[in-house]
Amino acid sequence: MTDATQQSLTNLIHLTISSDLGGLRLDVALQRLLPEHSRSRLQSWIKSGLVTVDGKASTAKTKVWGGEKVSVDVQVKPESRAFIAQDIPLDIVYEDDHILVVNKPAGMVVHPAAGNWDGTLLNALLFHAPQLHDVPRAGIVHRLDKETSGLLVVAKTLNAQTHLVRQLQARTVKREYRAIVWGQLWRNGVVDQPLGRDPRSRTKMAINRMGKPAITRYEILERFSVQTYLRCNLETGRTHQIRVHMQHLKAPLVGDPVYGFRGIVPIRAMTQTLRDAVSQFHRQALHAIKLGLVHPATNEFMEWQIELADDMKVLLEAMRHEDERDDEEEGFELSMEPYLADEDYEYDDDDMFDEDEDDSDFDDEEDV
Repeated sequence: MTDATQQSLTNLIHLTISSDLGGLRLDVALQRLLPEHSRSRLQSWIKSGLVTVDGKASTAKTKVWGGEKVSVDVQVKPESRAFIAQDIPLDIVYEDDHILVVNKPAGMVVHPAAGNWDGTLLNALLFHAPQLHDVPRAGIVHRLDKETSGLLVVAKTLNAQTHLVRQLQARTVKREYRAIVWGQLWRNGVVDQPLGRDPRSRTKMAINRMGKPAITRYEILERFSVQTYLRCNLETGRTHQIRVHMQHLKAPLVGDPVYGFRGIVPIRAMTQTLRDAVSQFHRQALHAIKLGLVHPATNEFMEWQIELADDMKVLLEAMRHEDERDDEEEGFELSMEPYLADEDYEYDDDDMFDEDEDDSDFDDEEDV
């Protein structure tokens, strides 16, 4: 007989080996008793000391004869926590019965995925609004990168989700970002370059003529000795769009670990104050500051704007209060060419990647 009682707090299962399993190896007997777990998983637990027989550790090859008391410390799959409600604070900018607008902090993952199965915005939303269990992806219709801060809209009903997705597909959702980039951009411009998966690295995006259309408009707000503060507006919402488009302009985002300087910064061209501020800034300098859309229930256009993220404010203040530079100091220039608007660049087909495969689940996702 089996006595399979699971303790809810400890995930500990207590079993009694039945006589009909006598003579089998421990791992084989356990697989018969716990068919929902694979034999290899059970062997791993036995090897890790998570299985005891009559209170003692054992091996997978140990024979059982019936009557032994076995305890199994079940290790829950991390992905099983993906849709569990978690009491995580949310900075809610607006909420009604149909939509919710949240200010996502840097460091928070929006949707669970490998390596980040819990502690996400989705987990927080399920705790705040349990009815989102009945809405696909808990109402999430677009995303921001883990280290990008700012505004996101969430649908609280299926009808609202459908309405918002259609707006995203029609490119009528207004999205404004603030970015701090390396180098000195000299004029406002637009980047109209398609994006697709980088064939050399499946976790990255790249300019790819076989990719999806992507358009980013940018405007210079302030220019400093080694950086530029920008307003960016998206006409499309592709994965890593702003980050890749800024890299394309040879003006990558400050702090970007993927599309940035690979750890190289113009130390000699910066004051000590600015060096300290940059060294303490540990994410890409990108913030979704404004969001505008048509309300799915009232059909009225609504718009929200928030403050710049605190860490980006600190970085900007350091840039604004640089000491006067010595005219004999070596200047900084990242590119060998002037920083131009996108339409001033010319490309050969050979400069573009030939292949792309976009396997994203979000057709109009926004992981910028």
